[in-house]
Amino acid sequence: MTVTVTTADELATITLARPAAHNALDVTTKVAFLEAVRSVADDPAVRAVLLAAEGRNFCVGQDLGEHVSALEADPATAMDTVGEHYNPLIRALAGLRVPVVVAIQGACVGAGLGIALTGDIRVAGEGASFATAFTGIALAADSGLSHSLVAALGPSRASGLMLLGDKVGAATAADWGLVHRVVPDDAVLGAATEIAARLAAGPTEAFRQVKSLITHPSPDLDHALDREATAQSALGVTVDHKAAVGAFLAKQKPEFVGR
Repeated sequence: MTVTVTTADELATITLARPAAHNALDVTTKVAFLEAVRSVADDPAVRAVLLAAEGRNFCVGQDLGEHVSALEADPATAMDTVGEHYNPLIRALAGLRVPVVVAIQGACVGAGLGIALTGDIRVAGEGASFATAFTGIALAADSGLSHSLVAALGPSRASGLMLLGDKVGAATAADWGLVHRVVPDDAVLGAATEIAARLAAGPTEAFRQVKSLITHPSPDLDHALDREATAQSALGVTVDHKAAVGAFLAKQKPEFVGR
C-alpha cells in the first residue's frame, strides 16, 4: 500500500507511504492518492484533512525511474501522466471543502510541492526544504505550481524558484509565507495533527466559506463585500453560529457540530 487513509474524530489522515522511495510518485501511488482524496471528499463525517508522509521526506515528486522507462517506451506519450494523473489529483485536493493541513518533513520537491500547496495550513520541520526542480531536468512545471506558487509568493519569488531551481529552507519558507509554522523535525506530525484536530472540531460551514473566499479571491473590493455578505447570511442561520453566540453570552466555550 503506497497511500493510507485513516479517519478518527472527524479528521481524515491521508499518508504517502513509500518511504524507501522518498515518497516519489509512481502511477500506482498517484492512482491510490486520488482514490483516497475522493473517498475523503465523499465522506460527510470528515470535517478536516491531514496530509502526511512516512519517512525522512514528504515527497520528492515524480518517480524518475518510472519516467525514464516511459521515455524509453515512447517519448511522445511520456508526459501523459500530467493530464491523466497529476491534474485530477491536484484538482481533487484543491476541491476539498474542509480545511486541509499538511505535515512536511525533509524534501518537498516538484509535484510534492504542488501537492503541499493545495493545503490551507502547512507545518514544516526545521530541516524541511522546498524546490520546484523542473528546469533542472529541462521541464517547466506541473501540479499547479505555475498558479499556486505565484499565489503564495508573488511572481518575482515564484519566477526565481521556478527558473533557477534553487532550494529554500524551512526558515526562509516561513519568512516568505510558504508555510504557517516551523517546528522541530520530530514534532512535525504531532503539531500538524493538533492543528487538524482543532479544525475538525470547529465550525465546519464557516471554514468552508473561508476557504471559498480565499481560494477564489474577488477581483475587487465591491465583489468581495458582496460575497462576504452572502457568506455571512448563510452562516447566520447555522446551528453552530446560534450555539456559539449563546455560549459567548453564557461565558462558556462553544461546541461546534459542523452544521
